Amino acid sequence: MAGAGDLYQRPGIKLEIITLEPDLLAMEAVYEGTGDLPPKHHHPNQDERFTVLEGGVRTVIDGAERRYGEGESFDVPAGTTHQMGGDGHARIRWEVRPSLRTAEFFEIAYSGNAGANFL
Repeated sequence: MAGAGDLYQRPGIKLEIITLEPDLLAMEAVYEGTGDLPPKHHHPNQDERFTVLEGGVRTVIDGAERRYGEGESFDVPAGTTHQMGGDGHARIRWEVRPSLRTAEFFEIAYSGNAGANFL
């Protein structure tokens, strides 16, 4: 079961769970900044907030491309199609509200069992 302090790693990204409560999943992610952006996606019932702690990130939010640098924050409201990745090395704080089963998703996806039945 996923919990605070868990660390997950896949090629190009490390993800640590900082806080896991029903109303908040807070994580810190480190991107190598290599490769393409992840597929376009949205979260029907969750808002996300990102704060760039080091480096920069490239985003495509609701069709608009932008780069955010160190010290900048941005929000992705529920239902908004988006993509995001490191623009070179980047470290971010990532908040998801409410947490729902997102930590469990990362636990499964980063374990190499992405084909496991999640629902």
